[in-house]
Amino acid sequence: MNENLKNILSNLHSEVDQETLLKYLQGHLSAEERHEVEKNLLDDAFEADALEGLENIQDKQSIPALVEQLNRDLKKKTTRKRKLKIEREAKLEPWILFAIILILLLAIIAFFVIRQMSK
Repeated sequence: MNENLKNILSNLHSEVDQETLLKYLQGHLSAEERHEVEKNLLDDAFEADALEGLENIQDKQSIPALVEQLNRDLKKKTTRKRKLKIEREAKLEPWILFAIILILLLAIIAFFVIRQMSK
């Protein structure tokens, strides 16, 4: 899986990167820059909701740590799901393949033997 998909803030609007968003939330942008970020994010309902939720966090300095924790949790869950999917896949064991070939050979030999006996 693309590692970029596991970064929760990496898929933001193309005009707003993660660093700019964090600066916006922490109040480190000028009024003009804040307006530009708001204009870009409010175009999409999902991004507007995400921005509103992030603004409701009381301790703005803890946002980078929260994002890092979310990214770690997301990576753990996707890794766990991938491992379970791999474990569930049917595996063709060598002894099963050998048994199938042996049964097919015996069936072919039996066919020819029965055919010869019927003549």
